[in-house]
Amino acid sequence: MTEDQSKLLAIFEARVRQLMSACDELKDEREELKLQIDKEKRSYEVLKEENRTLKIKYDNLKMAKIISVKQDDFKGAKNRLSKLVREVDKCIALLNE
Repeated sequence: MTEDQSKLLAIFEARVRQLMSACDELKDEREELKLQIDKEKRSYEVLKEENRTLKIKYDNLKMAKIISVKQDDFKGAKNRLSKLVREVDKCIALLNE
């Protein structure tokens, strides 16, 4: 081998080592990114479940509020009806006199 060929071979070997080193760094970075993606997926699933739970609680709270309002309306209507019945009874009593 001539001296020029030896220099070219040395340069080529150095560049191949650089490429191999860069490849190893990229592999390490890829593994770190995979771990980060897995962590984010788990976090997403936890938040998704929490969101679902909060939606259920919110729906239950809305239903309880609706029922509460309906019960208050029912009590008010019952009181008004009782008052009307008493007034009718008074009127009948007055008519019977």
